[in-house]
Amino acid sequence: MASCVVCVKRERERKRESIMESPGPETMVTKVAVRSSVIESIKGWSLSGVRIRKEELRQKITMPEYLRLAIKDAIASRDIDAGKLHYDLITTSHDKPPQVAPESPLIVFINSKSGGRYGSELIARLQDLMGEEQVIDLLSVKPHEFIQYGLGCLEKLANLGDNCAKETREKLRIVVAGGDGTVGWVLGCLGELHKAGRDPVPPTAIVPLGTGNDLSRSFGWGGSFPFNWKAAIKKTLDKATRAQTSRLDSWNLVISMPAGTDLETPYSLKRTEEVVLDQDLKVDGPLPEKVSCYQGVFYNYFSIGMDAQVAYGFHHLRNEKPYLAQGPISNKLIYSSYSCKQGWFFTPCIADPGLRGLNNILRLHVKRLNSTTWDPITIPSSVRSIVALNLHSYASGRNPWGNLKPEYLQKKGFVEAKADDGVLEVFGFKHGWHASFVMADLISAKHIAQASEIRFELRGGAWKEAFMQMDGEPWKQPMNSEFSTFVDIKRVPFQSVMINGD
Repeated sequence: MASCVVCVKRERERKRESIMESPGPETMVTKVAVRSSVIESIKGWSLSGVRIRKEELRQKITMPEYLRLAIKDAIASRDIDAGKLHYDLITTSHDKPPQVAPESPLIVFINSKSGGRYGSELIARLQDLMGEEQVIDLLSVKPHEFIQYGLGCLEKLANLGDNCAKETREKLRIVVAGGDGTVGWVLGCLGELHKAGRDPVPPTAIVPLGTGNDLSRSFGWGGSFPFNWKAAIKKTLDKATRAQTSRLDSWNLVISMPAGTDLETPYSLKRTEEVVLDQDLKVDGPLPEKVSCYQGVFYNYFSIGMDAQVAYGFHHLRNEKPYLAQGPISNKLIYSSYSCKQGWFFTPCIADPGLRGLNNILRLHVKRLNSTTWDPITIPSSVRSIVALNLHSYASGRNPWGNLKPEYLQKKGFVEAKADDGVLEVFGFKHGWHASFVMADLISAKHIAQASEIRFELRGGAWKEAFMQMDGEPWKQPMNSEFSTFVDIKRVPFQSVMINGD
């Protein structure tokens, strides 16, 4: 009997505790509300712990309406004077207060097809955070068109005495939403401002929408489009208004080849007038009577050899059969299959002359930092690919040059690698397995040189063609067995101004 009483008491206590612990409807609603509030608060706060309010951000970055409309009309009509009408309306209206420039005006360049299915949504989100005229869709307006007509209109109004336009132009900052190719495209167009004496050149921030995003990684903006992008884009714009800036080297590349053979050029290369070769470096052998010259600019890397051949095959397959390349995973599988097909991974086992070392067709001369003389560089016979690298980040965030110890730098006569140090890091890959171990940070690449100027001289024989790529854009380079093809690389005097994301 006593034991039954004890059991009943225990059962009553268990039920009482269960009732006390079980949340009622009001308690559940409160918990959900608190949790939701916490999540929304986290989304709305910047990394510095300061809440970013939408209206405050909009006020900070949005230009006055008359300037936005003036820029829009100037671009649409391709006439910098087309926007003057809006300025005249402001100056002749006596009942409107003086126009004030925003604290940190922004222009955003974006390709609406970038970022997968998020492209159009991202444009709408950006337009909601600022004036829609400040969001430039690159499918409709090219960077040079905005610079020529949009910025030209601002400068025209400033010259007419519009202090708001003058201050807006001086404070302007750029955000590029895209991959490395898009960022380089915009930076190249901005560099034309300096050439034309139209300073200051606006600094640039990045929203990573590409595959590798090495430029974005190098300046602290991340390597991928964030999952919570609606909150992240607000943080990015806020950071772009106030973050410190740094410098980025860019490199001019000129190809001089015997005339008579057409070159299938990528977007980054343009045909140019004949270029006179540096007379300080003597050329062995005869020069052709007529040459064809091509010019381009790169920000990350230039390479010759097997890696470019694999990239070339992959790009052509993707263009011919786009349905095979529907995402990062499928792209990597296709890329890997091309690596094996081209012999990149099986080079040590194959005797095909086309897979022998680059030293059979290539001569390399460099000018070292603070030197005016050309030094010949021996290319190791085992090297199948040579890369001239500007950034710390290569192939989606890898660092094949490595973090070298001071003792090694001193022994080799190298300096610490930086994006604005005025030199390129030149290294080699032996084959696919070697490159894989380098990419996995198990070993370093084959260090060849650091150079402020580079000349590659190529001449055929068993090789009828070579493969090259510049910032991810590959092409097939024809070679002549009688005359040499020259690739000259020299730093662009003007450095791009980048906004730091970290």
